[in-house]
Amino acid sequence: MKIKLVRIASYAIGIGLVFLVLAYMAFFLAGRVTETEHEKIAPEKLSKAINLSAQYLIRSCDNEGKFVYRVNTNPDVVPAPKYNILRHAGTIYALADYADKFNSPRATAACKRATEYLKKHTISPLDEDTSILAVWTYPEMSGKKAPVQAKLGAAGLALVAFLSVEKIAPETTPVEYMRRIGRFILFMQKKDGSFYSKYIPSQGGRADKWKSLYYPGEAALGLLMLYEIDPREEWLKGAVSAISYLASVRSGKSDVDADHWALLASAKLLDIGKKRRKKIPQRIIIKHAEQICISILKDSNKCGPDSPGYGAFGSDARTTPTATRLEGLLAAKRFIPAEKEILLEQMTRVTDLGILFLCRSQIVSGTYIGGMPRALEPLPYVHPLFNVTFNRRATEVRIDYVQHALSAMMDYQALNGWQK
Repeated sequence: MKIKLVRIASYAIGIGLVFLVLAYMAFFLAGRVTETEHEKIAPEKLSKAINLSAQYLIRSCDNEGKFVYRVNTNPDVVPAPKYNILRHAGTIYALADYADKFNSPRATAACKRATEYLKKHTISPLDEDTSILAVWTYPEMSGKKAPVQAKLGAAGLALVAFLSVEKIAPETTPVEYMRRIGRFILFMQKKDGSFYSKYIPSQGGRADKWKSLYYPGEAALGLLMLYEIDPREEWLKGAVSAISYLASVRSGKSDVDADHWALLASAKLLDIGKKRRKKIPQRIIIKHAEQICISILKDSNKCGPDSPGYGAFGSDARTTPTATRLEGLLAAKRFIPAEKEILLEQMTRVTDLGILFLCRSQIVSGTYIGGMPRALEPLPYVHPLFNVTFNRRATEVRIDYVQHALSAMMDYQALNGWQK
């Protein structure tokens, strides 16, 4: 009798577990359906987010043209007085794009101020060749104990910034002035297409001890934008050589770095090749771009669908790694061949979710409205990546966090044809 009752109880428990699993699956699938139905942001909500971020950057640009580089929404955390001139230039690039697309006089005025600040405080010739202009990083500005140096990426982004401003305020920067910066980029390029990352006078000039992931793509994009208004073959040749080198060293690798600047430069290069009928290594460029995109997709959606961080790249839900990857994917979507249907579908889904994540992360009220925090929220103590320093910085807002999010949102808007 006891054995029979045990069996009956076991059957009952088993049946109960089956119903529990089925109920859970029904709930989970129902949730997934709801999430799928709402996975694309409404155009008007995106437009509002774009305007909020642009207005934040405009307010952050003072009368001299310097941005409020970093703040923290937590009043107990006081940011160190540092300034990064590369991020200053990148912010001009995004804000000029906004001014161009939305016809904003206030954004245009801020870009002009920021451009003059960049020229006045950081740009001067090399001692060894005064026909070359470099963008210098000084320790009193950067807040770092490092020798005076000129960075390749700073020159690339300075060109990107100046040429973006030329679209909204022509003749802000003379072409010859920009040519001299272009010469610095070519001066830093090696015969194989790679670059020295830094020029440090106190250490003998071009330095090769440290290499940047992003500088080559930034330099290539700057050269290509210069080529568009000053069609000298040296600019195009330098950019093609830079991207071809990146493609060659990454060829055959299953995982490559999330080099969004290389994707932006590749999109520009392919567009120039098509419009101007230039012979460029199109197949190599596209294959390289596909490699980067596939690697980026592997890191997507690290937070589960029930998490506020869903759509972010990385389980810590930081905003800028997500925004930069979205910039790269959105640029590549313009030229990845249509026959790569599965890849394009994955890119579409990831960019849809990523934009939703950025808009959820944006500060929408108060003193820092329009700002983009470093992370969606501080990590709970039980999170495997919990770190006191991370949480102190999670509420930090820096101009490049806002800039990259703004660029990603505008790119997404344009690609979907939502811009009026």
